[in-house]
Amino acid sequence: MTTQRAVRTWMAVDAVLVLTLVVLLAVRLSGDAGSGGAAQPSATTTVQVSGPTTPAGDRAAFKLPSGNIACTMSARGVTCTIASITYDPPAVAGCSGTTGHVVVLNADGFAFDCVDGPAPTVAGGDVPTLEYGSKATAGDFTCVSATNGVRCTDADGVGFQLARAAWRELP
Repeated sequence: MTTQRAVRTWMAVDAVLVLTLVVLLAVRLSGDAGSGGAAQPSATTTVQVSGPTTPAGDRAAFKLPSGNIACTMSARGVTCTIASITYDPPAVAGCSGTTGHVVVLNADGFAFDCVDGPAPTVAGGDVPTLEYGSKATAGDFTCVSATNGVRCTDADGVGFQLARAAWRELP
């Protein structure tokens, strides 16, 4: 009798555990399906900073919703920082500091910057958020926020795509 009771108890516990696992899996899958993959950029929100010369106050700053990537823009160029990376940082000639966390796009093109000191941290609450699917422009430079990172280019399409897992030079 005691063995039958123990078997029924274990079967009930197993059934509860399996049911919990199925519910958690269903919740997880329904959350992923709702996102539809990477967000496609759209012109829903635009931050515009313009002018042939850029005084110090003519800058735009933003972070992506995750806070991991933050950028500053002006008519002279774009600088983006990324706090957490999983890619191998590229080598920068002559650099004895940290690379891989700061990218620059300006009239000279795209490059990783050599930084002395620790990697940047996640952007704070005081930095405006550029929602996924939105873009910011300054002069000839445009950055588009997406769930798969940020894409910044100049008027000729030269630039970069930056995300936690990878970076890519454009075009």
